[in-house]
Amino acid sequence: MQASQGRSAGLGLALASAFAFGGSGVAAKPLIEAGLDPLHVVWLRVTGAALVMLPVAWRHRALLLRRPALLAGFGLLAVAGVQAFYFASLSRIPVGVALLIEYLAPALVLGWVRFVQRRPVTRAAAVGVVLAVGGLACVVEVWAGLSFDALGLLFALGAACCQVGYFVLSDQGSTGDDAADPLGVIAYGLLIGAAVLTVVARPWGMDWSLLAGSAEMGGTDVPAALLLGWIVLIATVLAYVTGVVSVRRLSPQVAGVVACLEAVIATVLAWVLLREHLSAPQIIGGAVVLVGAFIAQSSAPKAPGGPVAGGPARAGTDLHRADGELSAERSAS
Repeated sequence: MQASQGRSAGLGLALASAFAFGGSGVAAKPLIEAGLDPLHVVWLRVTGAALVMLPVAWRHRALLLRRPALLAGFGLLAVAGVQAFYFASLSRIPVGVALLIEYLAPALVLGWVRFVQRRPVTRAAAVGVVLAVGGLACVVEVWAGLSFDALGLLFALGAACCQVGYFVLSDQGSTGDDAADPLGVIAYGLLIGAAVLTVVARPWGMDWSLLAGSAEMGGTDVPAALLLGWIVLIATVLAYVTGVVSVRRLSPQVAGVVACLEAVIATVLAWVLLREHLSAPQIIGGAVVLVGAFIAQSSAPKAPGGPVAGGPARAGTDLHRADGELSAERSAS
């Protein structure tokens, strides 16, 4: 019963994370169309979130000595790597192709769990990945602008690999007396990611006056500061917090498949808020992604000696503590 409740909570958090991440593009696109460089928007997003989480980082400053490798890996891969590689790929290949390749991450997570960690993978998770990736291809309409630029595809694959790092590292160190608090990992990951992206994005060349104006969203002028606030607080802080805790409640492979819903949510929000209409294949693809996510989370893999890759049987003290801090963070946001 307790495991079932923990699993349901994990699924809810994974859906909340997918919704929060999915809303980032809808808020970012008006800012980019208003004149901000995409990399500058990414830098504002990560740096703003890092500043919000700064008090959390100070509270968990002991992590710097206890788990430096985990923090560095999360910041470089899960934060800076995903963002930098994805936007680099967009400059060379279509958005749909880049997004599809990035969301091959759930399949790569299964490979990591099965062949690197040598742990069993359920048939449900494998079937869910196949359905989710196939449905995602329809959502992004990959056939509309297929390009085989080798460097662009390599960048997109780099984003997928970094996405794997997000799911795997979110699950690392979540058991035992030396468990790393998820909020501390996120806070330092954002700080490290912001430092790396500062070098890549070079924000000193940004036109800061654009943030004092407005941007058009679906024919309506919206304050640029309001859009930036949504990107920082909802699409980054809330998205990472719910995402990391959901991985610990579920498992990297199951949470990875549920994360494919981000593309569906992004497409629906773009339809409603930006008036970008959905085609029949996109609607069908979204339904297939939903089915794949449901199948993947319908069962959890277990090793003979206990939970595998952060399964629901992992209901330790650190998660109860994380839930309390998560509620406090949400109230503060």
